[in-house]
Amino acid sequence: MNPDQSMSVIKCMNQPVDGKKRPFGDRASAIVQRCWHIAALGMLVGACSSPSPTASPSASTSPTAQASGKEFTVGMVIVGPKDDGGWNQAQYEGIQDVTKKVPGVKLEYVDKVNPVDRPNVKGTQVADDLIAKGAKLIIFNSDDFKDDSLATAKKHPDVAIIHASGDYAWKEGKNFKNQPNLSNVMGRMEYGKMIAGCAAALGTQTGKIGYLGPLINDETRRYASAAYLGAKYCWETYLKKKPADLKFKVTWIGFWFNIPGVTLDPTKVADDYYNGGYDVVMSGIDTPEAATEAKKAAAAGKKVKFVHYDLKTGCNLAPDVCLGVPYYNWALPYTDAVKKAVDGKLTSEFVWLGPDWKDINNPDTSMIGFLPGDALGDNKKYVDELIKGLGDGSINLYKGPIKFQDGSDFLKAGETATDQKIWYMPQLLAGMEGSSSK
Repeated sequence: MNPDQSMSVIKCMNQPVDGKKRPFGDRASAIVQRCWHIAALGMLVGACSSPSPTASPSASTSPTAQASGKEFTVGMVIVGPKDDGGWNQAQYEGIQDVTKKVPGVKLEYVDKVNPVDRPNVKGTQVADDLIAKGAKLIIFNSDDFKDDSLATAKKHPDVAIIHASGDYAWKEGKNFKNQPNLSNVMGRMEYGKMIAGCAAALGTQTGKIGYLGPLINDETRRYASAAYLGAKYCWETYLKKKPADLKFKVTWIGFWFNIPGVTLDPTKVADDYYNGGYDVVMSGIDTPEAATEAKKAAAAGKKVKFVHYDLKTGCNLAPDVCLGVPYYNWALPYTDAVKKAVDGKLTSEFVWLGPDWKDINNPDTSMIGFLPGDALGDNKKYVDELIKGLGDGSINLYKGPIKFQDGSDFLKAGETATDQKIWYMPQLLAGMEGSSSK
């Protein structure tokens, strides 16, 4: 602990508790733990700081950061490990790209902010400490931080807050909060999941696709449902097979990644799929168990494949049995947001970006991409056909009639889904196996 942190602890311990000034002995049990916790948070943030990028003299500069000669600090609160091979790594690499593209920007971050890795640390506390270290923009990278992002925005009205996922900034949404410094950023991964589902259907020999799901909410239901719609379309249209012969099962583990003793073990769930005749497993969680277990199963002689999620390089984990990976390009929206924040122009906005259908893998223009895997083989032509049709509008998988699991209408005949109907997905779809609620 450095001298400044030691002084912070001393000052903290001299503060009243519950509005009352008490003798030290009476106050000790109430505040010592809190004070040392504050200091520990400071050391934690310091330990997770990213070094400042060196700006190229010829690079274009953002006026506010460069005119003052000061760095602009972005703070990121990361729910899982920054190198998890999935969601968190994609987010971390995305913001790292921003620090290289926008001169004068540096990153401070804390990862593994979740009840297991840091049981006494809340997202709001981490954000407070990042702001105390000079952060002018805070990014909360998980749906799990929905309320932390709002609370932080209210507490720090002069700091720009971004929540990846969430809908508090969506004026047409169900949960709009008029908070001027809070924004939501998300990708239209529904399209990526449709493409991924198509790849899964083209890759299965048994007609049995397993979907490794995280927790159950609107987002995860709409992603799993989109994957099923893509699988069903390609199964029927390109393979000319009956929809009744396609089995699509969702198993929810209970969180975005494994929490021993709390969630289902995704390794076991993936193994159960591969051992139970499901020859393709799609990942919907933050971590790569679908890939690692597919690699082991293939090495043992099983004819299995997988579809990764989140991270562009996901197929590298087991390239021979990878059908592809739908991924987010977080550098695209984060670069725009950081530039606005540097210039003092970032206000509340709801950003929900889709693929650039001209080139879904263009890092400069497309928020959602899909990279085909080696295991897709000649069936890649069908995936390309689906992408082309989604892009030019000749294929619309969000057009009715489509039923929910309980037989009610998601979309009536001829009806096209609105953004609200897609975002707030209350059930899985008819034809899918798995729970729609907790």
